[in-house]
Amino acid sequence: MPRVDSQKFYSSAIDKYGISAKGVNWHSKESQKLRFDILLEMLPGDLSPYSIADAGCGFGDLYLYMQKKKRAPREYIGIDSLPDMYSIASERTGCEILIADICKEILPPADFYVCSGAMNVLEEFETHLFVQNCFNASKVGFLFNVLHGEKNSETYNYLTTPQIEQMAAHLGVKKVMLRDDYMQDDITVAFLKDNI
Repeated sequence: MPRVDSQKFYSSAIDKYGISAKGVNWHSKESQKLRFDILLEMLPGDLSPYSIADAGCGFGDLYLYMQKKKRAPREYIGIDSLPDMYSIASERTGCEILIADICKEILPPADFYVCSGAMNVLEEFETHLFVQNCFNASKVGFLFNVLHGEKNSETYNYLTTPQIEQMAAHLGVKKVMLRDDYMQDDITVAFLKDNI
C-alpha cells in the first residue's frame, strides 16, 4: 500500500494550485527548477542522440524545461499513473505520454530513464520496484532525485546514502553518481549501466 493515496495527493494539489510546480506538490517553482538543473548536469551535454523516459512525468514540466534550455532529447516519453497528468502532459508537450503503474507494468525501452520527485510518497518496497523497473528499462541508465536523510515521515519517503548504495549493488549498477550539495534533504542519483 502506498504511504498516501497518490490520486488524492495530486488531484487535491491540482485543484488548489492548478498547472504549476505546487500543483504537483513541489515546494516552489525554484526548487523544481533546481532539481531539473542537477538532473541536466548529470546527463550528457548533448541529448539530441538520446531517448528519455520521464517516470512520473506530472505535467511534462521537465520536457518543457529541457526545451527552454535547448537540451531536448531525440525522443521524450512521459509516464504517469494518473489520468489527470496524462491529459495535461499530452496537451502541453505534444509528446507520447503513457498511463502506467511504474512499480508493476512493463516499461518501454529508452536510453535514459529520469524521475524527479515522483518517488517521494512511495513506501520503501515500492521505491525499490520503481527504481528496478526504470533501471531495467533503460539502455544507458536511470537518474532520479529523492528526499535524502534519516527522517521518519508519515507522508514522505526519505532514502539514506547506504540504502541507495544497497539498491545499486542489488541491481548490478556499474557506476553510481550522487549529488547532495544543492538543497537540504535532497539527493540526485545516477545509476549507469557502463562505467563511463
